Amino acid sequence: MRRHIIQTAASFFSNPFLGNFLKGSIYQGETKKFCLPGLNCYSCPGAAFSCPIGSLQAVLGGPGKYISYYVFGILIFFSVTFARLICGFLCPFGFVQDLLYKIPTKKKELPKRIDNILRKFKYILLLGLVILFPIFITNEFGLGDPAFCKYVCPAGILEGAFPLLATNSVLRQSIGILFGWKLFITLVVLVGSVFIYRPFCKYLCPLGAFYGVFNSFSFYRLTIDRETCIDCKICERKCPMNVEVLKNINSPECIRCMTCKDSCPVSCIHSGFTLGQEVKIKEIEKA
Repeated sequence: MRRHIIQTAASFFSNPFLGNFLKGSIYQGETKKFCLPGLNCYSCPGAAFSCPIGSLQAVLGGPGKYISYYVFGILIFFSVTFARLICGFLCPFGFVQDLLYKIPTKKKELPKRIDNILRKFKYILLLGLVILFPIFITNEFGLGDPAFCKYVCPAGILEGAFPLLATNSVLRQSIGILFGWKLFITLVVLVGSVFIYRPFCKYLCPLGAFYGVFNSFSFYRLTIDRETCIDCKICERKCPMNVEVLKNINSPECIRCMTCKDSCPVSCIHSGFTLGQEVKIKEIEKA
């Protein structure tokens, strides 16, 4: 419950201009120059800040093809400080998936082999569509193609396109094949979120991929007290991201949702900011 309160507060902080949903307008004030850590579409009528993925593509695809120290700097700062704690507590689109998963249905898990393959896809999207495409695929004006936002991102459809189309007949008349494709991806993600925990975070989110690289050495980490741990593996059975907690509690797949910590019967899992070494975990024998 505490996490959902924080997620709700973070979502309203990211999108305070609720009146714009009725007007069909996008806020373009001074705060749009700044990025917040979570995935939240720039074109969302309520958004007060920019999306880090959209900002990264914009500067990489600009006519100068330069690296923005601000955008990369803010991403590195968020990553080194919090890593995927941002995914678990501060990302509005992650919160949407959490709410959908609460719909009472029979939950599903993909076969482990397929799941492991699909989890690598978000890193391919990060390298390919977010970084390389804007740099090398350009139009006649030398501007790069913001490929992830343009062709994949479901947050853009849900937070931006839907509310803007609802209030703008001109936009509705311009709908084409690209919108249909992104609508399809969005529906797959949203419907999938009812049955599978956070499919977008697991398989498609380049921002989660970026943060995940820093999970093992960010200032905020999880640790296990091996003297207290009874190897019951309840933490692993409860983990919604299917992390092998006892082998690598700071796995790149961990979103720091604290389910493992809350479910531990002996309270041996700890979290917080640390500059020290993680408590050493003994190797678990293979079954």
